Amino acid sequence: MTHARQSGRVLVTGATGMLGSQVLCAAPAGVEAVGSGRSAARPGAPAVELAGFDLCAPGAVEELFLRAGPLSGVVNCAAHTAVDKAEEEEPLALRQNAEVPAALARACAERGLAFVHVSTDFVFDGSGTRPYRPDDPTSPLGAYGRTKLEGERRVRAAHPGAAIVRTQWLYGPRGKHFPGTILALAATKPELKVVHDQVGAPTSTLELAPALWDVLLGRASGVFHAACEGRASWFDFARATLELAGSSTPIHPCTTAEFPRPARRPAYSVLDCATLTALRGRPLKPWREALADFLAHERLLTTR
Repeated sequence: MTHARQSGRVLVTGATGMLGSQVLCAAPAGVEAVGSGRSAARPGAPAVELAGFDLCAPGAVEELFLRAGPLSGVVNCAAHTAVDKAEEEEPLALRQNAEVPAALARACAERGLAFVHVSTDFVFDGSGTRPYRPDDPTSPLGAYGRTKLEGERRVRAAHPGAAIVRTQWLYGPRGKHFPGTILALAATKPELKVVHDQVGAPTSTLELAPALWDVLLGRASGVFHAACEGRASWFDFARATLELAGSSTPIHPCTTAEFPRPARRPAYSVLDCATLTALRGRPLKPWREALADFLAHERLLTTR
C-alpha cells in the first residue's frame, strides 16, 4: 500500500513498549513520528521525545498534545497489558485501557486528526470455531478483555472516524517476548511443557507495525483485525521457535488446566483479517515465516 505525498507529525503513545517502539521504527518516509511513554526507552529502542509521560494523570492528554506540537494523527499503543494482574487491579486497567484511549480519541476528534487504537483478541470468549470477524459478537472472559472492550466502545463514541485494530499473541525485538522466554528455558531445563489447547496466531511487531501505519495514513475507520496468517497453539509456537533456533531440547504438549493462571484465556481466538488485507492489498506474513524473520533479526536463527 502506498500513500501519496504523506507527511506530517504523528504521535505514537506507549512508544517505550514492545509494539510502540516498533511503530516508531517503522515510520514511513515523509512522516515525523514522535513517541510518548511512561518509562524509559528499552535498550535498542528509538529515542522517545516525550518519555516519562503518565497519561493517567489529570490533564495529561491535553498537555501531551500541547507538547507534541502540530499533529496529523495518533497511534495509541499505550495499554495495561498484564492480563493476570488486571484481575486484581481492574480499576487501573480500566483507566489505562478505556479512559485514556477515550481522552486521546476525543482530542483527535476535536482537532480533526486520524486516530488508530490498538485492541485485542481477548474481547472474544474463544468459543468460536472459525476465525473471528470484526463484527462478530464480543464476550470477554476477564478484566483485561472487559477493559479493552470498554476502550473500544469509548473510542468509537468519542471519535466515530477512528480505527480500532485488534491483534494477538504479540512478540517483538524489545521487551520480554515468548520466543525469548522459550529459548531461555530450553537452555536451562532438560525438557519443556507448553499448552496446546489455546489456539491463535503468533504475530510479530515487525509485521504489525507497518500495518498500523497503513491504517493511519489511509485514514481508515472502523474495526480491523491484524495478525499473522495461519493458526497455532502455544505448543506449536514454542516448537517452531526451538526448531528454527536449532535447539534440541524436548518439548511436550500439555493442557491449560495443568498451568492454571488467574485470568482465563480464550481457547480459540484466530482473527479473520480479510478487511485489513483488502485495505493494504496484502496480508501479514504467515506466522512461521514471520517468526523466522524475527529470529534472524535477533540473530537467534540457525536453520530454516
